Amino acid sequence: MRIELNGQHKELAGPATVAQLLLTLGLERAPCAVEVNAKLVRKALHQTHPLAEGDRVEVVTLVGGG
Repeated sequence: MRIELNGQHKELAGPATVAQLLLTLGLERAPCAVEVNAKLVRKALHQTHPLAEGDRVEVVTLVGGG
């Protein structure tokens, strides 16, 4: 399955949820915000929100510093 992730094409092995995508990216424990097709997906829904062919996904992580 092919999606657009932060403006870049990404191939996924098959049907996936937002949580599975974050796991693949190594971000499963990172504080982040996820939008799918310009709609925010609340963290409580990451486990059940399915991704579909052609979805546009934006993942924004929080970075601290000074």
